[in-house]
Amino acid sequence: MQSKILSRRDLDFLLFEWLDAESLTSRARFVDHSRETFSAALDTAEQIATDLFAPHNKKSDCNEPTMCEAGAGAAIVAIIPEVKTALDAFAAAGLMAAGQDYEYDGMQLPCVVEKAVMAWFTAANVATSAYIFLTIANANTLLKCATPRQVEQFVRPMLAGRFFGTMCLSEPQAGSSLSDITTRAEPDPADGPDGERQYRLTGNKMWISAGEHDLAGNIVHLVLAKIPGPDGCLIPGVKGISLFIVPKFLLDEHGAPGERNDVVLAGLNHKMGNRGTTNCLLNFGEGKYQPGGRAGAVGYLVGAPHQGLANMFHMMNEARIGVGLGAAVLGVTAYLHALDYARNRPQGRHPTEKDPVKPQVAIIRHTDVRRMLLAQKAYTEGAMALVLYCARLVDEQHSADTQAARRDAGRLLDFLTPIAKSWPAQWCVEANSLAIQVHGGYGYTREYNVEQFYRDNRLNAIHEGTHGIHGLDLLGRKASIQDGALLRSVSAALTRTVAGAHLPGVAAELLAYAAQLEASWQQVEAVTTALYACGDLNKTLANASVYLEAVGHVVVAWMWLDQALLASTRLAGAAALDADFYRGKLQACRYFFHWELPKVQPQLELLASIDTTTLDMQDAWF
Repeated sequence: MQSKILSRRDLDFLLFEWLDAESLTSRARFVDHSRETFSAALDTAEQIATDLFAPHNKKSDCNEPTMCEAGAGAAIVAIIPEVKTALDAFAAAGLMAAGQDYEYDGMQLPCVVEKAVMAWFTAANVATSAYIFLTIANANTLLKCATPRQVEQFVRPMLAGRFFGTMCLSEPQAGSSLSDITTRAEPDPADGPDGERQYRLTGNKMWISAGEHDLAGNIVHLVLAKIPGPDGCLIPGVKGISLFIVPKFLLDEHGAPGERNDVVLAGLNHKMGNRGTTNCLLNFGEGKYQPGGRAGAVGYLVGAPHQGLANMFHMMNEARIGVGLGAAVLGVTAYLHALDYARNRPQGRHPTEKDPVKPQVAIIRHTDVRRMLLAQKAYTEGAMALVLYCARLVDEQHSADTQAARRDAGRLLDFLTPIAKSWPAQWCVEANSLAIQVHGGYGYTREYNVEQFYRDNRLNAIHEGTHGIHGLDLLGRKASIQDGALLRSVSAALTRTVAGAHLPGVAAELLAYAAQLEASWQQVEAVTTALYACGDLNKTLANASVYLEAVGHVVVAWMWLDQALLASTRLAGAAALDADFYRGKLQACRYFFHWELPKVQPQLELLASIDTTTLDMQDAWF
């Protein structure tokens, strides 16, 4: 029976037919691998996700973590036991280090395969998978900027699944404005182990996913804080921010968790979705615990002072692709649930069939239901293609044969990252909404899974930066830096796809789509130039979110055309089941070009007019 978590057939198409992941095995880093080893990793992921992650998805949603007293005025969190069972199985399979070097007991899987592996767990249970997602991103950050000793003490245990990790950025008064954080890191007169310089942190961090639990032997918090200047004052803005390792338990001389650090759970946030992930308000240096008899949570500086934001961005950029993947797969699994329901739910008859004695038909035979399913397919499979394409660019950036190829992949990835995070978070939530609609009244009840998928996915529009923030990043930075080199890299790659549509034997319909795509992209370039030519940055960026959405739609149209060109060549001579799969790809591409890409033109016209309606609106007028 086909899985309702993900479509393995679509994953295989994206990885092995479209993105040619197997070709990576000719490169030194992946030479020990083959399509068989990649498939084995996917098989393992599907099995564990199906057996241990999916079964408690609804249970953890209905029984979210709760605070319990732990003595001495401190609190701990109670979590259903199935979460730890699933996480232990994930770690035991070696998947925490799936993308890491052999040196760290890793598998050295390409990023594109690693993300496809992770997709199974996120789709099966996004809340439980969050503990994994944060730990891997934490470890990757430390591998880039931590000392060898810090790697040995904190990264290796995380990659083995013995410790878990977090990222502690936001504060109650600061939100997304990290320049306004006030957590302090005072140099500690006493040196840490082996003479390592340590600090004492005081402050509060809000919205910390996985911030407190007993699922692993330790929690490694990566904390943004400011080191006071010579006058004892914090440096204003982002320049004063540094990055620190602050473990829940300090390590003893053998590297094992020992004395409790002064990191205290002050409260749990109760969200509409992702209920199975603890989301915490953490107090650092509150005084409930005083390691070594002194106030403040012990922390260890990562990298150079005042470079905290740059170092944390190693984690945040990876996290943004991960958020896009999470949004995409939550859309995919909802689509698969809706598809199964539509095939098996009899209701009503065709408009031309009025005889009430005749049996009802499955609702998939109603045109409007097929419209909703086709929209979901176009959104979710388009989003999956975009995210895995970006993951493939990570592999190119790190392992391509030439420096020029690595540079070009990096530029393309930098431009696409805000889109890869934000487009799935917008349009796969719309797919979730349509999945509820396909279920009718049942979709709005908790007996069916689609209402939870919607709630879980709604977070992704906020998680790791709102659409507004990524719109400002895309238009205000990515479109203009390096004298427009990033924008030109997208243009070159998109143009190659358009050129592919002119090869002999390509269907006339796809050739027309190529012309439509090329015209839309030329309009994007012209609008970008016009926005910067207006000479007023406030006006340029006033409608940046519209720019993000419009460019995102053009990019996903590009992803669809590129898939459709391949599907059209594979269709001839394909077996019946494969032929249906390829026809489905072609029809989803048709839908996107007929129904979705035309939405872009009025958005781009609005942007070109330098409309100031929202900019001119005044507080008092609301």
